[in-house]
Amino acid sequence: MRHPSPSPDAGPLPETRKIIHVDMDAFYASVEQRDDPALQRRPVAVGGSRARGVVAAASYEARAFGVRSAMPSVTAARRCPDLVFVPPRFDVYREVSQQIRTIFTRYTDLIEPLSLDEAYLDVTQDRAALGSATAIASAIRTAIKAETGLTASAGVSYNKFIAKLASDQNKPDGLCVIPPALGAAFVASLPVKRFHGVGPVTARKMEALGILTGQDLRDQPLAFLQRHFGSYADYLYGAARGIDHRPVRAHRVAKSIGAERTFEHDLSDRDALLGALDRVVDAAWTRIERSGVSGRTVTLKLRHSDFRTITRARSLGQSVGDRAQFLAIGIELLDQQLPVERGVRLLGLTLSGLTDDGEGREGEPDQAELPL
Repeated sequence: MRHPSPSPDAGPLPETRKIIHVDMDAFYASVEQRDDPALQRRPVAVGGSRARGVVAAASYEARAFGVRSAMPSVTAARRCPDLVFVPPRFDVYREVSQQIRTIFTRYTDLIEPLSLDEAYLDVTQDRAALGSATAIASAIRTAIKAETGLTASAGVSYNKFIAKLASDQNKPDGLCVIPPALGAAFVASLPVKRFHGVGPVTARKMEALGILTGQDLRDQPLAFLQRHFGSYADYLYGAARGIDHRPVRAHRVAKSIGAERTFEHDLSDRDALLGALDRVVDAAWTRIERSGVSGRTVTLKLRHSDFRTITRARSLGQSVGDRAQFLAIGIELLDQQLPVERGVRLLGLTLSGLTDDGEGREGEPDQAELPL
């Protein structure tokens, strides 16, 4: 790729870590295409059906028609009439994910999985003596291709925020390296909707404030961001300057996984709320299965038209077994709040009390620092 020029007012560079973000290319769909030759070079949607549900993943052939994950299946089928829907095989995806994680452990023990198909790696210490983080990323991508038949994209940089942005820069099957001197300029050149943590609602709010790019965000003083984005302002202020001091947290287990939706118009009718809850569960359960975790506490979140927010939870003696049980508990919690005095503008459902099946290893002795 063509690197941006260093920003003259980028300020002091953060401490130098060597971070790789590895992101598998259309992971679920690529596994299906690998295992079924009849699906190769065809538009494939994993999950859902033509009648209902949501798309869990889409092949690049399907993405060319605008099909995306979390899209309602009926919308996806309308955009791509030749779309082939296949049921997800999460046991297979988890097995392949474990193969990939084993490859990572050849190069570092500092691995922070975000889901079955992506992870951060801190390779500041050069266990394999390859000489650079870029060389390690290339070796990992080569090994993944040779051992699984799948492609991965990688971003290499000095922090997690930029490494994740970089991994998406040259997809699919790409590698992008952003050294410290170019970090702030790289961030400034990107649309804010690409920033990790900036969802559609926040992106629309930023657009209304005239913030479209990283540079636009950087131009805003901290007080302005605090006024409009509250506690999220500090993260945005640093991110706009290419600053992110979060370490790679090995063996991290998320506190909760779920989904929420803000509605264009407030909802109060039970049938409308149940329909919204079903769509939220589709998105949430896809994320839960993608993450490879289980949990036993379900929490409903409701935000009313006056912005009063309530949460209600139910904990089980064992992990929630499947989507149907997750939805059933959500309905039970929702019914306890009905009828609502004021309309509901946001509804969410999360799973917590999470456990992860992955096992880690003890760290290796320190070795020489590694350049990007």
